[in-house]
Amino acid sequence: MTDSRAARATAAAVAAAASLGLDAEEGVVLHASNKYAVRLRPCDVLARVAPVEEQVAEFELDVAGRLAAAGAPVAEPLAPARVHEEDGFTVAFWTYYEPAAPEVPPAEYAAALERLHAGMRGLDVPTPHFTDRVAEALAVVADRDVSPGLPEADRRVLVEALELGRSIAARGSEQVLHGEPHPGNLLATTAGPRFIDFETCCRGPVEFDLAHAPDAVAAHYRGADPGLLRECRIVMLAMITAWRWDPADRFPDGMRFASEKLAELRTELTR
Repeated sequence: MTDSRAARATAAAVAAAASLGLDAEEGVVLHASNKYAVRLRPCDVLARVAPVEEQVAEFELDVAGRLAAAGAPVAEPLAPARVHEEDGFTVAFWTYYEPAAPEVPPAEYAAALERLHAGMRGLDVPTPHFTDRVAEALAVVADRDVSPGLPEADRRVLVEALELGRSIAARGSEQVLHGEPHPGNLLATTAGPRFIDFETCCRGPVEFDLAHAPDAVAAHYRGADPGLLRECRIVMLAMITAWRWDPADRFPDGMRFASEKLAELRTELTR
């Protein structure tokens, strides 16, 4: 997103806050990718802002609200939990949490993920299967018209890795998952670890979620299948690399990211 769009998104958050009677004199952008996280002051509320055409806020508010009520370690929506529209953006308001340590230690990370999964087992929400997301990534790298700049050797590696998704789907028990519980989606706060970003919820084995966490976390997650986890990690690395070749991708510095993850994938495949 451009600086001008950032300014518009911030202004939309401030205007939507004013409509609720929140004291929001300024907005500070904390994170920018496909959507913005804006800290509003002095009310100290977090606004999440996205283009209307990419609206998933209603689903996220619903999932997070249910999980918070079940005691799961998630960022809580601000009541009343509803989506506002301003100047072509959707705006949703969340509790702002003061940051604590730069990152969550592995044992604490694993415990938080176990608690999240326990809460998600009770969710009855429509979600895709994780193999649907794998198929979307495969469609990007398997079609040379979609990803013409992808080197053929890299294309073969990604296709081979993504095709592992079929064998994973035939093994292990399944439940509702976060979908991408990587460190960027786990806040280290003074109130403890809090997961955010539920737009990627899907159904699959818990190892698929665990594959997104740092390697050291798996040693503390009870009952994880090491073999299944390795295959899930391969598929995960291939997915997040493949999406950088999607023509609609706006991930910052995406090609550098893709190169790094492809190197990790090749290393994982040789273990």
